[in-house]
Amino acid sequence: MTRLIKALSSTLWSTLAAVLVVTGIAVAIVVAGFDLRLSGGIALYFVIWWILLFAILPFGVRSQAESGDVVAGTEPGAPTAHGLQEKAIWTSLVSAVVLVFAAAVFPLAGL
Repeated sequence: MTRLIKALSSTLWSTLAAVLVVTGIAVAIVVAGFDLRLSGGIALYFVIWWILLFAILPFGVRSQAESGDVVAGTEPGAPTAHGLQEKAIWTSLVSAVVLVFAAAVFPLAGL
């Protein structure tokens, strides 16, 4: 799975395509399976995605000081490689699971 995500995150266009495909599948599942409107599914997915993005961002980040490669004029705590494209795909995958789970729980909660 990690190799597939690394391959998909190699270019901006493949990353965007992966995020859009995962988003489309997740929203289609909750709209068809859990009687949620399209606008509600997209809005809920958007909120979940942004919250999880900030939760996933710190994973795997190594600072310049940790890697021993501090660039002159920069903060030693700055990351060496941010990996934002990979994190966007991971965020999309995790958000899809959370969205389906949340949509399944809504009827149980009376929402």
